[in-house]
Amino acid sequence: MALFKRKTVGEPGDWFFNVDTGQVEEGPQSPGKHRLGPYGSREEAERALESARERTQQWENDPRWRDGGGAAGGGASGGGPSGGGEERGE
Repeated sequence: MALFKRKTVGEPGDWFFNVDTGQVEEGPQSPGKHRLGPYGSREEAERALESARERTQQWENDPRWRDGGGAAGGGASGGGPSGGGEERGE
C-alpha cells in the first residue's frame, strides 16, 4: 500500500493525448507519465505529437540552445533558451 496517493492532475473538460495508447482522452484518465497535455480542445490533443515535433524542431534550431560546437545542445542534459543548464529531477 502506498503511503501517499498521487493526485491526478487535470479536470474534466481538459483534453490529453495518451502516448502509451495513442488515444485522446477527456479528463485525467491515465497516469500522468503516459499523457501529454492538458489541451484546450480535442483537436489540439489529437495534434499533440505533431506539436511536440514542431517545438523540438524550433528548439533544435534556436541559437540559444547551442553549446558552442555548432551542434544543438540542450536535449536531455539541459541548456535551453533560459540558459540554465541544470537538470530537473522527476
